[in-house]
Amino acid sequence: MTKHNHEADVAFIQALAELLNKNELTELAVKREYGEDDSLEVRVVKQATMVAAPQMAYAAAPAQVAQAVLPAAPGVSDPAQHPGAVTSPMVGTVYLAAEPGATPFVTVGSQVAEGQTVLIIEAMKTMNHIPAPRAGTVKRIVIEDGSPVEYGAPLMIIE
Repeated sequence: MTKHNHEADVAFIQALAELLNKNELTELAVKREYGEDDSLEVRVVKQATMVAAPQMAYAAAPAQVAQAVLPAAPGVSDPAQHPGAVTSPMVGTVYLAAEPGATPFVTVGSQVAEGQTVLIIEAMKTMNHIPAPRAGTVKRIVIEDGSPVEYGAPLMIIE
């Protein structure tokens, strides 16, 4: 593995962060090749600031609120830190059913198999089916149908 200048890498990452802010992007990923067995992969993600609109929409859907406030595992208050957390692999809009008015893929209490579609995230006009990372029972649904999600945001808990 060839050694390369780490100061140049830091400057490169800073330039990516500036590019992210300047163009109002939320995520940027780049792979820089230095040689046959030497490369740098960088992913810069800007966390979105929560606004009041999603909270108002959240309160307008009582069935979803009931699912979202179910108790978490003992001693785990942050759903993202729960060992059974299913997190968003991308930025987009989450949908709990294949189309509006359809039966949701899963509900609290549903048994799921590893690889089974549990929801869809729309990103750049593409519907991405999100599979269950493990078999188990859906204990909690943290997000609301139609809400925006960021990379790494908790979506549901499967135990």
